[in-house]
Amino acid sequence: MTDFQVFECGDVVLQSGMTLRRARLAYKTYGRLAPDKRNVIVYPTSYGAQHWDTEWLVGPGRILDTDRWFVVVPNMFGNGVSSSPSSAEMPQDRDRWPRCTLYDNVVQQRRLLREALGIDRVALVYGWSMGGQQAFHWGALFPGAVERICVVCGSAKTSPHNFVFLEGVKAALTADPAWRDGWFAEKPIRGLRAMSRVYAGWALSQAFYREELWRSTGHASLEDFIVSSWEGTFLKRDANNLLAMLWSWQNADVSANDLYRGDLAAALGAVTARALVMPGATDLYFTVEDNRREVALMRHAELLPIPSNWGHRAGNPVHNPEDAAFIAAAVRQLLEE
Repeated sequence: MTDFQVFECGDVVLQSGMTLRRARLAYKTYGRLAPDKRNVIVYPTSYGAQHWDTEWLVGPGRILDTDRWFVVVPNMFGNGVSSSPSSAEMPQDRDRWPRCTLYDNVVQQRRLLREALGIDRVALVYGWSMGGQQAFHWGALFPGAVERICVVCGSAKTSPHNFVFLEGVKAALTADPAWRDGWFAEKPIRGLRAMSRVYAGWALSQAFYREELWRSTGHASLEDFIVSSWEGTFLKRDANNLLAMLWSWQNADVSANDLYRGDLAAALGAVTARALVMPGATDLYFTVEDNRREVALMRHAELLPIPSNWGHRAGNPVHNPEDAAFIAAAVRQLLEE
């Protein structure tokens, strides 16, 4: 039994020049599609997440309110639900998994909406982290089809510093002896635990740890928080999938395509959607300054930092009602404009 649907993409030629054979894009919908199909919100998944990890903000009266909106959550390639290394068949299994860009993802998401759901225009693309990067791609690639985008702790192009942060995560994971010939032959327990600890230091701010805000999440000590929250999360994931998505993150760039040919200013200037860009004020790798420079290149964009000590996690405030209320109010206002 599954709680999602699958769009069969067929054989997809990727930006890498490789073909992803029999590509499958898993998705789930929430709410009711209006007769005029003008109440659609697209909510792409973030790094490591699958659609059920995002459901906390989808529903009646929530940030993405299904009393009014029809929400479509497409799973990113590589996340274990859509086509991924963990489910790949020969000859694209193991170290032959083809690299997928966010451009590759968003183009297939657009096909999903049009071919499977009959939707041509989207009221909002909302995304956090890598989901926010996909929201930027939607706005740049399909400006005539997107009315609004809301980017929460994401960027139009992965910055050099963000790239280096991910190099540290990757190095910790692949140091495990299970990493052999470009593939994890078995589950790398030590590597996943090491990766989790590196990640924990970056995803939350210095102030978060100084003020011991982890206590509000129900943890008895700092070690309890790291083991239960961070190691516990990544140990559930497939390590080969995590590496595949990490590559997609490192290479995210709305201008890296035949349409814009590396011209970031042209790509961002082409976004006609009303854009709300919400970095976390203390985010260490999707920074306010990076977003400030991107917003300056856009036509109808507002920069609204989340005033929070939760770092990158301010944009995914499952256990943080104050930041959740801030985001909810901003999204509500955006949708009313």
